[in-house]
Amino acid sequence: MEEIIKTNQLQKKFGKFQALTDVTFSVKAGEVTGFIGPNGAGKSTTIRILLGIIKRSAGQAKIFGKDVWKDSLDIHKRISYVPGDVSLWGNLSGGEIIDLFIKLHGKRNKQKRDELIQRFELDPKKKAKNYSKGNRQKVGLIAALSVDSDLYIFDEPTSGLDPLMGTIFQEEVQKMKDAGKTILLSSHILSEVEHLADKIVIIRQGEIVESGSLEEMRHLTRPTITLVTEQDVSQMAKINGVHNFQQNDNQAVFSAENKYLNDILFQASKLGVKKFESTPPTLEDLFMRHYKG
Repeated sequence: MEEIIKTNQLQKKFGKFQALTDVTFSVKAGEVTGFIGPNGAGKSTTIRILLGIIKRSAGQAKIFGKDVWKDSLDIHKRISYVPGDVSLWGNLSGGEIIDLFIKLHGKRNKQKRDELIQRFELDPKKKAKNYSKGNRQKVGLIAALSVDSDLYIFDEPTSGLDPLMGTIFQEEVQKMKDAGKTILLSSHILSEVEHLADKIVIIRQGEIVESGSLEEMRHLTRPTITLVTEQDVSQMAKINGVHNFQQNDNQAVFSAENKYLNDILFQASKLGVKKFESTPPTLEDLFMRHYKG
C-alpha cells in the first residue's frame, strides 16, 4: 500500500530547545491515523513541518513522495488542513470565507458545502468577527470537508465544538474513511481517535513511543476481568498474572496478564463461575501507560 506520509528521524530545534528528537512514522493510502499526545509533546510541530510552515532541523519528511519543504506548493494542491484554532478575516462573512477557501483549493462541491453548513448549524451570513471559537472552527471544517482532497490533516479539529457538533464531525470523517480517503487526525479526545483510527501513533516529549493498530497495541496493556463465583473469590488474588485485585462479596475486578489467562480461567472454574467478563484495554489505557506520572 502506498505511503502518503513518511517521516524518518525527524528533528526540530527552537534555539536550544529540542522540540522533536526522533519522529518516525508513516500513513498509508486509505488509512486514518490517530496522532496523540498531550500539549507540548510535539504533535503540532510535526504537523507544521509536514505542511511546510516550518523547516525541520534534521531527518526526512515526505508527502506523496515529495519533500514537504521544497515541494510544499505542489503538496498543498492535494491536501485539506484544519488547525485547532482557525483564524479568519473579521469583516468577511463565514460563507464568503468558506467560498474563498474552496476556490483556492479548486475542487468545489457546492452541494456538499450547503449540506455541511446545514449539518453544522452555521449562519454563513454573519461576520467572522462575531463568531465564537466553535463557529470559527466550523468554518474551517466545512471548507476542508467540502473539497475532494487526497489527504486530510486535522489538528485538534473539534476544539471549541460542543459534543453534538463533535459527533457530526466524526460522522463526516467516517464517510471519508468509507470512501478510502487518507486522514491524519491529531486529537485530545481519545474516544474520537479510537472510534475512527485504523492506526495509532503516540508521541511523547518529541519521540514516537508507540505505533500500530489498536488491536496490535492492546497486548501491551492488560484486559480488565470481572469475575463472580459461587465460592470465595478472594482466592483469585494469589494467582500469578492477577493485578489490582478488588473484591465486593463474591465479585472481583482485576487486571490480568494475557499469558496467564488460561491459568486464571482454570482456577476460576474451581470456584464455580457465575460471571466471567473480559474487557480489552481502551486507547486511554494505552495512552496513560506512557504518560502517568
